[in-house]
Amino acid sequence: MSGIVIVIAVGVFVASLVAFAVTVMVPGSDSTSTEDRLAAMATRRHGGAGGDEKDEGSLLLAGGLDDSTTALSKLMENLPALADYLDQADIQMQPSKFAFICIACFVAGIVTCVVAPVPILLGPILGLLLMGLPIGWLFMKRKKRLAKFGKQMPEALELIGRSLRAGHSLNAGFGLVASEMEAPLATEFGRAFEEQNFGIPLDEAIEDMAKRVPNMDLRFFATAVVLQRQTGGDLAEILDKIGHLVRERLMILGQIQALTGEGRMSGAVLLALPPVLFVVMLKLNYEYVMMLFTDEIGRYMLAGALVTQIIGALVIKKIITIKV
Repeated sequence: MSGIVIVIAVGVFVASLVAFAVTVMVPGSDSTSTEDRLAAMATRRHGGAGGDEKDEGSLLLAGGLDDSTTALSKLMENLPALADYLDQADIQMQPSKFAFICIACFVAGIVTCVVAPVPILLGPILGLLLMGLPIGWLFMKRKKRLAKFGKQMPEALELIGRSLRAGHSLNAGFGLVASEMEAPLATEFGRAFEEQNFGIPLDEAIEDMAKRVPNMDLRFFATAVVLQRQTGGDLAEILDKIGHLVRERLMILGQIQALTGEGRMSGAVLLALPPVLFVVMLKLNYEYVMMLFTDEIGRYMLAGALVTQIIGALVIKKIITIKV
């Protein structure tokens, strides 16, 4: 019975650390109520004269002709966020393969504790830590790519605006961005440009790009283009104003990142301190640490520590997260 309690306590402890890392160290999603309203405005035309049109997504994003799937692939169909994260991180890998790598890392951690002269109770901890390596790599790669995309947006908007003033079409402006700028923005605009060449309407291509990339500035751009095509107006001037707004917002965001650096550092220290102290005390005095799992009062203390750590993580996340 005590072994089961120990394994459950260890699992909850590591899960709290993972939750802390996700909520504090990884920036939150850009999905806000403002973006939801922008998306609703951009897609409102689907409920017009065309009737109840089913949103089937881009034809270029459709699957292949082979319908044969494995059990793991069917399981991954229920986790569309994983496929979206892999796409946003520009990782050419099937979700089922990535999930298999995570499971293999977890098993490798447990096997390592069984083979090596390490307490078997540390197996779930080491397995979850190894499993967190590919997940952390995915989060970091996605974060880096989306950050670079956001920094490229003002220049892309100005480039499209100059293209429109020179007499080119908006479609040609997309092609110019794809050929003149660097990835990842050039990749996404080039993808939308190719979709238009395959016969997909411009509005749908822009909406698909806004769905693929969770960037509020891109949603502003998509909404402006869709509304301008319906109501008319000077699109070049609109894009210039959006580009100026994006530059100002990025400047304010940089100032906020500098001012909240102390809070993020505190979060990193709080994240690293419990496992490091646990390992050190386990090495110095094994029996002393095991009392947290074997003694009833120790289990209560451990549960209370986990709850207070999660509360602290949420409070720090609330303090350092400022929407701009």
